[in-house]
Amino acid sequence: MFTMAKLAQSTIKYLIEAKFSADGAVEKPDVIGAVFGQTEGLLGQDLDLRELQKTGRIGRIEVELKSQKGKTRGKITIPSSLDAAETSLIAAAVETIERIGPCDSYIKLVSVKDIRSVKRDYVVSRAKRILKKLIEEEIPNTIEITDKIKESVRTAEIIKYKGLPAGPDVSESDELIIVEGRADVINLLRNGVKNVIAMGGATIPHTIVDISKEKITTVFLDGDRGGDLILKELMQITSIDYVARAPEGKEVEELTKKELFKSLREKVPVDSSKEKTEKDLDKKTKKKLDKVLDKMVGTRAAYIFDENVKLKSKIPLKQFNEKNDKIKNAEIVLVDSKIDEDLVNIAEERSIKYLIGKEVSKEFKTKTLRLYSKEDLAS
Repeated sequence: MFTMAKLAQSTIKYLIEAKFSADGAVEKPDVIGAVFGQTEGLLGQDLDLRELQKTGRIGRIEVELKSQKGKTRGKITIPSSLDAAETSLIAAAVETIERIGPCDSYIKLVSVKDIRSVKRDYVVSRAKRILKKLIEEEIPNTIEITDKIKESVRTAEIIKYKGLPAGPDVSESDELIIVEGRADVINLLRNGVKNVIAMGGATIPHTIVDISKEKITTVFLDGDRGGDLILKELMQITSIDYVARAPEGKEVEELTKKELFKSLREKVPVDSSKEKTEKDLDKKTKKKLDKVLDKMVGTRAAYIFDENVKLKSKIPLKQFNEKNDKIKNAEIVLVDSKIDEDLVNIAEERSIKYLIGKEVSKEFKTKTLRLYSKEDLAS
């Protein structure tokens, strides 16, 4: 928008623009003086520029100029609130100027702009941008509105089943999907899966234990270490039938419909999942542990190893219990003893993967724990 003094922008109707050249170096006051002086009396008293400027019908004359190689060139701008005919006369009068200061000059009219037309162009252009934004951002399409309504209805379907977040079909369905939290339930409901129930925390509730005994259950867990740990605990204390996992690094609550159903289709029987967690020790590791077990004879101790078969600590066998933090996150435990039921229970409680002793007193049914005797290490 144009800026002119002595004439409010709201009253400007036209803008006269002319270019000029002068055969010599001139200044702005020379140009303005020539405009006033050489048009004085040309159009009569009513259109005298000085009088028109005093009454606010002509705005301040603006001049831009540049002198180079002994010549001056520039532009003259005159705002007008006169009518079209009077403004045209003023524009024509400006072209009659032949000298600026002491120098010969030439002035040529470039344009007479209708400011209202410029404003109209701006209004139309701005209105287009506003309408485009309104259509793209503010007005939702039919599909979006429908999806929002469906999602709202499905989310509203979440219920409490024995204190746990669940879908509406939990009590009637013979098959259930067990997930980690409320957000997972919402995502499954959003995609039309209603026979779902959440554990509601890291601790597995008795309700989940009971349900796994009564119905066919699929546990659907995040594809991270947290999901691994929960699966271990579930396999120890529940009777789940199938295991489904989100893609590695993803959570169930963030899965798309395609990812969600793909994961559920790829569920595996819990026995297959158990086999994945119960890998046999390789020959090199067995040989190393066999030598350690030989050195332990008579110590009545327990040696704790991490997942890299690196010795973490040594403790008296009588201190091998659920409350001892030294066996926390242990991968392998060697005991200078026969493996009995008490040792097995403690190892499973602490999620130890391998328990190795002189011999195994009997055959034990374990969830994720593998038992080895000295004889097994030699095989």
